[in-house]
Amino acid sequence: MTRPALTPQAPSQPAGRTAGIPFQTIPGSRPAAAVPSVRRGDVDAGRWPDVAQVPSAGPARIFVARYLVERALDRLGLTAPTVGARVNTAGPRLTVHDPDAFYRRVGRHGLIGFGESYMAGEWDSDDLAGVLTVLAGHVDELVPAPLRRLRGLWVSARPAADRNTRDGARSNIRRHYDLSNDLFSLFLDPTLTYSSAVFGAFPAPFESLAPAQHRKIDRLLDLAGVGEGTRLLEIGTGWGELALRAAARGARVTTLTLSAEQAALARERIAAAGLTDRVDVQLRDYRDAEGRYDAVVSVEMIEAVGADYWPAYFTALRRALAPGGRIALQAITMGHRQMLHTAATHTFISKYVFPGGLIPSREAIAEHSAATGLRTAADDGFGEHYAETLRLWRERFTAHRPAVTRLGFDPVFARMWEFYLAYSEAGFRSRYLDVRQLLLTEGTHR
Repeated sequence: MTRPALTPQAPSQPAGRTAGIPFQTIPGSRPAAAVPSVRRGDVDAGRWPDVAQVPSAGPARIFVARYLVERALDRLGLTAPTVGARVNTAGPRLTVHDPDAFYRRVGRHGLIGFGESYMAGEWDSDDLAGVLTVLAGHVDELVPAPLRRLRGLWVSARPAADRNTRDGARSNIRRHYDLSNDLFSLFLDPTLTYSSAVFGAFPAPFESLAPAQHRKIDRLLDLAGVGEGTRLLEIGTGWGELALRAAARGARVTTLTLSAEQAALARERIAAAGLTDRVDVQLRDYRDAEGRYDAVVSVEMIEAVGADYWPAYFTALRRALAPGGRIALQAITMGHRQMLHTAATHTFISKYVFPGGLIPSREAIAEHSAATGLRTAADDGFGEHYAETLRLWRERFTAHRPAVTRLGFDPVFARMWEFYLAYSEAGFRSRYLDVRQLLLTEGTHR
C-alpha cells in the first residue's frame, strides 16, 4: 500500500503572509475562507517538490498572470467588493493569502500552478466547488483572444513516461487506485462504487447514494442484456459491485483490473457473498482479454486508457464480443474542441490524480468504435447526477479529514484531494463535462 508521508499539522495562521490581499472578504459580506491548514514551510519537499518550492517567474509572466486573474475574478464576481461599495452577499469568494506565490505559480504553470497554490495553502475559498464552477462555466472567456497565443507560456506537454503502455498503465493505476482501500472507503458509499450514480431526486442525502449506485449499475446491466446464463466481461473491476450484481442475476462474470488493491478486496467481497463460482477476478490488461462474451460492460474506464490507446481499447471490446452481443459503456465526456486542447496538455488532474488519462469526446468515441465495426445504438447523458455524486463524496471526505490523517496522508494530500473532487464537480455543474451510458452493437451506420 502506497501512502504519502504525513506532514505535521500547520499552526492556525501562516506566518509572514498578508491574508486576503488583494481579494479579501470584507466584514458584512460573507464569512471569510478558513485559514489554510498548510504552511508552505511545512510541506514535505520529497513528497511534494512542486508544492514546497515556489517557481521562478519573470516580471512579464507575473504581470500577465495578475492581469488575467484579477480581470477574471472581478468580472465573475469572485472577489470581495472594495470598501464602501455595495456589498453583494451572493456567490462564492476566493481569498488569496500569499499573492506573490500565487501569481508566480499561475504565471509559470497556469492551471497546474493554480491547483498547486491551493495545495500549498496560498489561497482558499468559502465555497471551493462554487468558485471552480463559476470559472469552469466561463473557461472560454478567461483569457482574451489576443492573449491566447501566449498559452505556451504556462502549459507543458504531457510526460512521455505517463503513456499507457502495458508497464505504464500498471504504474498509472497503482498511483491512484492502489493508494489505500481504506482511503476510498472513507468517502464512498458501502457499495464502494467509484463512478457516477443515478439519483431519483435532488438534492440527494448521502444515504441515497448506495441505492443510486445500484440504479446506475442495473441500467447498465439492462442495457447490455445481462441475465441468467449471460457470459459477461467487465473491463475495470473497481471494488467488485457491478460483478456482484451481475452474478446475482445469474451471469457468469470475468472482470479485469490492474489494481492489486482493488482485486484483493473485490475477491473478498465476492467470497463473502458466496459468488466465487460465478465471478473470476483477473489481474489482466484489457488488451490481453481472452474469450468471447455475450455482453461487455466497462464503467468509466476509457478515460484511463489515453488517446493513443483508444483504438486498442475498442479493438479489445469488439474482439471480446460474441455474435449478437452487446457492449454497455459508461464514459465521462467533454466537448471535442476542448478534448483536442487537453490531449496535448499536462493538467493538474494528469499530474496529481489520473496520470496518462484523457476524457474523450462523443465524437472520439463514435469514431474509434465505428473503426472497429461497432455502432452506437443508444446514448444517454446525465451529467447533473455526477455533480451530485461528487458533492456527496467531497462532503464525506471533508468530514473524515481526521481519519484521512490517521491513515498516514498529510494535509497537502488532503487539500489536493479536496481540490480534485471540487474541480471535477465544477466540471459537471458547469456542463463542461458530461457522463453518458452508451450501447454499442455490431455493425456501423450506413
